[in-house]
Amino acid sequence: MSAIDQLVAGYRRFRAGYYEKNREKLMELADVGQSPRVAVIACCDSRVDPALITDSHPGDLFVIRNVANLVPPCEGKGLWHGTSAALQFAVCSLGVEHVIVLGHARCGGIRSLLEEPRDKEGQTYVSDWMSIAEEARRRTLAREDLNSLDERIYACELDAIRTSLANLETFPWIRERVARGDLQLHGWYYDMASGDLMCLDPESGEYVSAREETATS
Repeated sequence: MSAIDQLVAGYRRFRAGYYEKNREKLMELADVGQSPRVAVIACCDSRVDPALITDSHPGDLFVIRNVANLVPPCEGKGLWHGTSAALQFAVCSLGVEHVIVLGHARCGGIRSLLEEPRDKEGQTYVSDWMSIAEEARRRTLAREDLNSLDERIYACELDAIRTSLANLETFPWIRERVARGDLQLHGWYYDMASGDLMCLDPESGEYVSAREETATS
């Protein structure tokens, strides 16, 4: 069976199973529209599905996906602002109450930032996009306690989340809502191998396991 045939077969199972069992809710979402309380900036990585990780349902999450779950700073020079436009829609039009930057282990984008030539032929879109995390890269490379590439990648994955959280507050309509208490920003990190989810504690600046009560309160 081809990959496309597998998808079509999966759709048929969905249509006969999940859709039929949840027809009323799905029709309500179609008729009334969406009103998610949470927006998630996640990576395009096929192994990391925010809805699956959080056991969420259609309509629960407004998901924005890009390479390495990065948030660009607020700027108006470019013509195409896919992530910024999606953020503006989530915050200003949908009125989400939370924005989560969801990083993950074994991120190919972060690995490319640390181990590949910056001007790799044919990869200009990727390298230009990954330059958003340049500060995280520099801080990681400046650390003397990291002894291997894997350690540096892990450290940079965590630090890039902090960079994106800082970039979120360069958007005035985010900064204003955070100041009023209408919007909260969160940094999360998921390890697909262990299944662990870690949440950035804004007070300590450290990541805490979501399995601990203090991380979910």
